[in-house]
Amino acid sequence: MALFDIVAILITLSAVFSWLNHRYLKLPTAIGLMLIALLVSLALLLPIPGSDGLERDARVMLDGIDFDVAVLHGMLSFLLFAGALHVNLFDLAEQKWVIATLATVGVLVATFLVGTAAFVLFWLLGLDVPYIYCLLLGALIAPTDPIAVLGILKRAGAPKSLEVKITGESLFNDGVAVVTFLVLTEIAFGGEQLTIPGVLALFGKEAIGGLAFGLAAGALAYLMLRRVDNYQVEVLITLALAAGSYAAAEHLAISAPITVVVAGLLIGNHGRSGALSQLTQEHLDNFWELVDEALNAVLFVLIGLEVLVLTLSAQYVLAGVLTIPLVLLARAVSAGLPIAMMRRFRSFSPAVVTILTWGGLRGGISVALALSLPEGETRDLLVTVTYCVVVFSILVQGLTLGPVVRAMAGRAEVEMGRTARAAVITGDTANPVQP
Repeated sequence: MALFDIVAILITLSAVFSWLNHRYLKLPTAIGLMLIALLVSLALLLPIPGSDGLERDARVMLDGIDFDVAVLHGMLSFLLFAGALHVNLFDLAEQKWVIATLATVGVLVATFLVGTAAFVLFWLLGLDVPYIYCLLLGALIAPTDPIAVLGILKRAGAPKSLEVKITGESLFNDGVAVVTFLVLTEIAFGGEQLTIPGVLALFGKEAIGGLAFGLAAGALAYLMLRRVDNYQVEVLITLALAAGSYAAAEHLAISAPITVVVAGLLIGNHGRSGALSQLTQEHLDNFWELVDEALNAVLFVLIGLEVLVLTLSAQYVLAGVLTIPLVLLARAVSAGLPIAMMRRFRSFSPAVVTILTWGGLRGGISVALALSLPEGETRDLLVTVTYCVVVFSILVQGLTLGPVVRAMAGRAEVEMGRTARAAVITGDTANPVQP
């Protein structure tokens, strides 16, 4: 199937599914699109008369899409740049230590916990999976996707600080998780025995190199933007920055996700204040919001359709279902431990760990990383397990996050009220509780 035909079909399906969701389901866009695509895919797998041709054509189309290339070496650059462009750097700075800890220590802890737990689970199920593959599963399942979460949090009345934590963590943990995945891949398939100093050097090159290159690329684009006042040219410069810096970083063997996030933050903050007119800012925001919505629509439709090409053996699906609580537990520990340590220095909402755990949705990056593994039975198992975790997180966690946030907010208000009353009784009103 020709590339244009594939793109045309995906855009058409995204538009139709978006209309159906907006008109009838009224779910958050990402959740609704994936649900409809998943239901259509499952319907094609049923022995319905006349559906054989449609299933065959759908498989042919999906075989023509290299999912991991399309996401990791295409969509991700624009999605991360669009996300970073709308993040306020001052809000991010207020939560910098929380975000930095969750996006680094949290990712590494989650990788180890999920990998170790999966190794034991697979062994109990009679599946012979090397430990390094289990760690790869932990790394690829570690990054969280904020797309479906932020709208739910806003409608549920979640605190602004919580939105910033989730957005900031998601922007940076993508880069850290991909770097971790690449380091583990090098250990597993690189043919060389890496030492701890070698691993740290490779990790440092990817992360620090991405940070430095993102600052340099963003600064160059900023200087160009200051010297023109034409929104068509300026929008094109930001488009080139997102695509060009990401591609260049990949060729330089440094973290492309970190590069494009840093560049987007620079343009979205310093660029707004010192290089972009009000008219340009309006066109820039509208353009990147449209790019973000369109790409996410296609991505979540693709995730729903991918079920057609999975190895859906009963043993693999059982492994995927049993991995879900392990991932949630690892998320709770990897988020809860750092926050428990930081409570000595700052206040947190009583429900922050619960919301971060249940709001830690996985998305297309996890599926793409799993599909990038070398062909084989172990890869088929990890892809199926990853898909089960992603579908559960988007559909179940995504659809129930709003009630969880509202319930936790009510509980926090009750606890704050009790604390305030106790402070009045004891006369200790010098240190009021912060939400």
